[in-house]
Amino acid sequence: MAFDTTGFEQTDSGRYLPISEHGLIGDLRTTALVGTNGTIDWYCCPRFDAPSVFGAILDAERGGSFELAADVPTRTRQFYFPDTNVLITRFFAADGVAEIQDFMPVADESPEVARHRLIRRVICVRGILPFRARIAPRFGYGAEAHTVSLEGHVAVFRSPSLTLALTATAPLETDGVDVWSHFKLLEGDAVVFALDQIGDDVPARSCPRAEAEEQFEATVRFWRHWLAGSRYQGRWREMVHRSALLLKLLTYAPTGAIVAAPTTSLPEQVGGERNWDYRYMWVRDAAFCVYAMLRLGFTSEAEAFMGFLFERMRDTAANGPLQIMYGIDGRTELPEYALPHLEGHQGSAPVRVGNAATGQLQLDIYGAMIDSIYLYDKWGQPISSDGWEDVGMVADWLCENWDQPDEGIWETRGGRRNYVYSRLMCWVALERAIRMANRRGLPADLPRWRQTRDAIYHQIMRRGWSSELGAFVQSLDDGELDASLLMMPMAKFISPTDPKWLSTLDALTKGLVSDSLVYRYNPATSPDGLSGSEGTFSICSFWYVEALARAGRLEEARLAFEKMLTYANHLGLFAEEIGPTGEQLGNFPQAFTHLSLISAAFNLDRALG
Repeated sequence: MAFDTTGFEQTDSGRYLPISEHGLIGDLRTTALVGTNGTIDWYCCPRFDAPSVFGAILDAERGGSFELAADVPTRTRQFYFPDTNVLITRFFAADGVAEIQDFMPVADESPEVARHRLIRRVICVRGILPFRARIAPRFGYGAEAHTVSLEGHVAVFRSPSLTLALTATAPLETDGVDVWSHFKLLEGDAVVFALDQIGDDVPARSCPRAEAEEQFEATVRFWRHWLAGSRYQGRWREMVHRSALLLKLLTYAPTGAIVAAPTTSLPEQVGGERNWDYRYMWVRDAAFCVYAMLRLGFTSEAEAFMGFLFERMRDTAANGPLQIMYGIDGRTELPEYALPHLEGHQGSAPVRVGNAATGQLQLDIYGAMIDSIYLYDKWGQPISSDGWEDVGMVADWLCENWDQPDEGIWETRGGRRNYVYSRLMCWVALERAIRMANRRGLPADLPRWRQTRDAIYHQIMRRGWSSELGAFVQSLDDGELDASLLMMPMAKFISPTDPKWLSTLDALTKGLVSDSLVYRYNPATSPDGLSGSEGTFSICSFWYVEALARAGRLEEARLAFEKMLTYANHLGLFAEEIGPTGEQLGNFPQAFTHLSLISAAFNLDRALG
């Protein structure tokens, strides 16, 4: 690391912090990424999927940021206030030590919920330190002009789509576009910055030091009270609880939807085109999330998502397939387009908003969805009569439509294929529906469901198995490996000690695993319609741990799990992928990875006894 003249730490490129050098705060409606240098360089207001206000992580010049740091060279360290999503960034300088406490109060349903208050409290804990702040919003992904009006300690930023008010207990100045502040703190001194969305019903309001202290304590209480509901007491409690806190942070409270990640277009390969918008609710991801939440004892989160899911099923069950993803408010249209005025993280273009994969057919989502309903029916609340009607419609639709090519779990853009994983999850959907019908005595066309379930099983065994490779393969009648098949024993399709499965596990270990890290597939031999390469996929790495544990290979499983934990960032957070030298790649932090961490920790812990 080097320092520029302002005292901010810089990467070798001088413009971007690595993806992993960030922590996340939020209020269950939106989030902000805070760098280890004290800069907020990603913040969308008022929701996860709103246009960015601070987007410097995607364009250091045009994206906008909220810089706050010591005005001298420093070392920094970052951590979460214990058992919370309150983030602390500490600055160590020759003459003193100070810290920034970043958090967003979690409001109730009063008008205050629309404020989305973001509080940054700077405290000098030793010696003396000068600080500087630069608040430079760039509205509408950096495409909207704005004005600034400054009256004393309140600055109001106005754009056509959004108005924000910044209040501070330190002097402010403006150049008409950005706002600046310079101040010096002695030991025990504190300065507070509060950024609010304002409007007709939410006027600008100051945030004096006493109120900031009250809000800090209330936010700490909220997160600790929520986390106290966890039942997990295993070996990896700290990592599991950090993952749980993240999953809660990625939940959109008004609907119960869970976003796949709070960011868009962070690259799977620096300089490449594999850049996608993950600020939406994937049925697959959220359904797996229900499993993780139920395992830990958070039934209200599972219940909220189930309500969201059944609404989507009622909208579409009688008219064809579900979408693979929805907006956090349930909307179905998520048009994908590029933002050519943004250069992308470290020059990784294009920057995309929306997601064209919405229109893909991915048959595996039905298995994840009905499995989550089955688990909720078993561990949460019994399924309602209306809910069972929806499940029945989906099962009947699958009986007609399972045997066709689709785009598959990895959302490839190279055309549809007969993916074995898609068949596997169709089998799961029907098998779980049959279980529910039998256990509850519910009406169902069981002969048809059983016949279809068994036909899928036989097709996978006959055409999804390669005698030459000694492994189950990516697509029917081909010879490519795919890490999604690590789900086969977890889905209870095959015994984890079945000779065919153990042979598959060995083949996957040889062909796709690198130091506990797992590639999804080999794009060189299995083209996916995109150029470039990618890193190892972290969810697959945790699936690998669980597959080893279920196969009885506990020493291998534990070592692989402990190795994976070393790839987390300094806060215990994971992006979607891990690059060749251990760098984090892709959208960050990713829900799918953390829910698979919870599952792997739970099952490995149980196997170890």
